[in-house]
Order: sequence, then C-alpha cells, then structure tokens
Amino acid sequence: MNLGLRFLGVGSAQAVELGSSGAVLERDDAPLLLIDCGPETLSRYLDVYAQPPRAIYLTHTHMDHVAGLERLFYRAYFDAELRGRIRVYAHAALIAHLQSRVADYPEVIAEGGANFWDAFQLVVVSRGFWHEGLWFDVFATRHHAPQTSFGVALRGAFAWTGDTRPIPETLAQFAPAPTLIAHDCALHGNPSHTGVDDLAREYTKEQTARMVLYHYGSAQDGVELAARGYRTARRDERIALPAPASDVVLKAAAGVAA
Repeated sequence: MNLGLRFLGVGSAQAVELGSSGAVLERDDAPLLLIDCGPETLSRYLDVYAQPPRAIYLTHTHMDHVAGLERLFYRAYFDAELRGRIRVYAHAALIAHLQSRVADYPEVIAEGGANFWDAFQLVVVSRGFWHEGLWFDVFATRHHAPQTSFGVALRGAFAWTGDTRPIPETLAQFAPAPTLIAHDCALHGNPSHTGVDDLAREYTKEQTARMVLYHYGSAQDGVELAARGYRTARRDERIALPAPASDVVLKAAAGVAA
C-alpha cells in the first residue's frame, strides 16, 4: 500500500492565489479521500484526477472549507452515476452548522423536488470512521469555539489538523511518530490560528520535525516560514507517507493491497 498526500491548496481564506486549503489522500496513485471542499477545490481536483471526488471529510464549516459543496451538488445531482454516491464524512457536532451554511435553501433546484443531501451520502461520525478498509481517527481542534472544528488522522501515516491553535497533547495521541503532521500555521497567530512562534513554544522538536505547514497568508509568508526552518506545503505538492499502523488497516484490505 503506497500512500501520498497531495495538497490542492495551501492558503488562508484571504490567500486565494494559493488555493483553498485542502488535500487528497492517495492510495496507489488513486484518490481515496478529499479533505475539505473550498471555493476552488473542485476545479483543482478535476484538473488532477479528471473526475469528481467520491469521498470527502469536512474539518469545519467556514466557507473557505465548504463552499465548493454547492457546485459539487449540481455536478452530482444531475449525474445518475454520482447522485447519492459521494460520501461526505462530518462530525456530529457540525451537522447543524453544515445544514445552515450549505443546505438550508428553500429550493436547491428551481424545479423543486430535490433536497441538498440527495446528491450525497452524508456519514455522521464522532470518534472516527472506516473508509475503504482504513480507520480514520477524528479529533477536536481549537478554532473559534469548542466542538466546531475537527482534524482527521490515519495513525502512523498522517494527521490533518484543519484550522487550529496548537494542540500538542492531542497530536501526541493521534499522530505519534512517524506520522506526518499537516498543520495550520500563519506567520502570525491569532485566537483561531497557529502562528510560527506558537510552534516552538507549544510543540516538541520531534513533533515540529514531522510537520508540514499550510493555511498561510501569502506566498511570501510561506517563504518566511521556510526561512525559520519549517517545512511548508506548496500547492499541488504530493508527499509520500509512511505506512499506517497495522491496527487501523482491515486485515482483508491489507491482504488485497499486498
């Protein structure tokens, strides 16, 4: 099983030139799971894979992470092969927010007779979820208010924080070595996002050595983060991942992959 993480976008909400922050977990060079679906994400996904995503994990419901769902609705609803077959994984605490932000419109199509979620298979999660023979842990992060943002990890392979303040204890549990940690980081922190000075103060050197930073404010900010010794993700970059821990892989799936 060869895993990789491809960054479709690495920018903050203001850094549109860097693309909406999001990535795709690939297995054996095929897309397995899209993480977040911001305004430009579907276009980038189609450019790379030439087909819509079949599974999405949503970290939280700010529009730079979910606005692309509306466009994906129209792509899926009017395609008999896609309608109702795109899995959307979201934490139970996000469902009311998700409904109000993208799905609660009087008529999702002008002709009537359609519900937003008819185009998708909404899978509500809490501790984690199985997808294609792999167990993904879901963990709370620190972004704006409690229980409004959740990272995801395939233990041993990668952890994706989503937007967050530092969460060292959480990552010690869900992202032990050699797990790659994709971490929100701007040049300057604020009450909702990690800044570069926060990394040195909150994390061990062993943890920061496994980090790749995204969700920064500009290309120049990325250069400055790198100048401080941190690895920064680039748009369209693909990073090879370590093998996941054996206990998060179904034995049957592991046998097939072998």
